Amino acid sequence: MTSLPEDPPSPIGEDDRDTAVQRLQEAYAEGHISHEELEERLHQVLTAKTRSELVAPLASLPEGNGGTTSTIAAAGGRIRRRGAWRVPRILKVASALGSVDLDLSRAVIEHPVVDIELQLGTGRAKITVPRDATVDLEDLHTGWKDSLYKPPQRSHVGGPRIRISGAMGFGRLKIRHARRSQH
Repeated sequence: MTSLPEDPPSPIGEDDRDTAVQRLQEAYAEGHISHEELEERLHQVLTAKTRSELVAPLASLPEGNGGTTSTIAAAGGRIRRRGAWRVPRILKVASALGSVDLDLSRAVIEHPVVDIELQLGTGRAKITVPRDATVDLEDLHTGWKDSLYKPPQRSHVGGPRIRISGAMGFGRLKIRHARRSQH
């Protein structure tokens, strides 16, 4: 019996890996998988070389909720988003210990207003917003150090409004505008 030739396995892209990691973190934050399962599945995702190797660690996870609200959570370590990632309407970021680095300068932002809710214990946070974005920090409560944010001298019109709320314990939030437009 002769078998049909198989298609070569398709290599995994950085976006595929980031999406898989985000789905695992959301499932953990929502209580669908345990911390041990999260670590095991993250290891599988981070060492995968082809898309087919992402099937097993993502099996049995609930489907995403349509991209309106997303949660990124970590007990410790670094939370990082950069490049052309899709920014949900509401992004919740929770970290007990570690750093947060969100770069929205090249992200896909489909909403005129994006709410970022921070719940951070100890560690620094850095958010880079698009050059033409406006930033609202009125609902952010800082415990130890004030946030570092200097609005641009010349405002650019037409960008998204980024509203940052939540609470930070010991750490500092630094917000900066991208130096130039990425589009």
